Amino acid sequence: MTWITTFSGHHFDYADPDINSICISDIAHALSNECRYAGHCPQFYSVAQHSVLTSMIVPPAFALEALLHDAAEAYCKDIPSPLKALLPSYRSVEARIDAVIRRKFGLPAVNSPEVKDADLIMLATERRDLEIDPGTVWPMLEGIPVADLVVFPLTPCQAERAFFERWDELNQRIAS
Repeated sequence: MTWITTFSGHHFDYADPDINSICISDIAHALSNECRYAGHCPQFYSVAQHSVLTSMIVPPAFALEALLHDAAEAYCKDIPSPLKALLPSYRSVEARIDAVIRRKFGLPAVNSPEVKDADLIMLATERRDLEIDPGTVWPMLEGIPVADLVVFPLTPCQAERAFFERWDELNQRIAS
């Protein structure tokens, strides 16, 4: 068996991800229950909240892409980057799922530089506000500024609501 049943009841097949099995409610729900940093932060902080905040610090043209930049983690989980680097097969599966999600929502084939930069800015901001590993140098954050916001972790329910509110806001903007 290579599939899971998602929150909405879809069957998502890892071996053959189908665009019709991708559902924004599954993404919002799963990411709101997924803790960043493999759970190694002082309090629960979800991938959904990270995604919402990332979408707020990019230029408006990149906001939807930023909101969905970690959407594959709704199906694959949030694997810390140092571990992911050791798992080439996992990266291949994640990339395939990411490509299907990007097609579903009309996003560029790969993350835009603006979204990559915002993701690093949020990493630096989260590190500061959540007091993650203070005093240790993280080479990937050398020269990266922090965002002009303060991260206050939300509960999973609050993060899911914030994700949907941002999704609705961005889709109304696109429809206009």
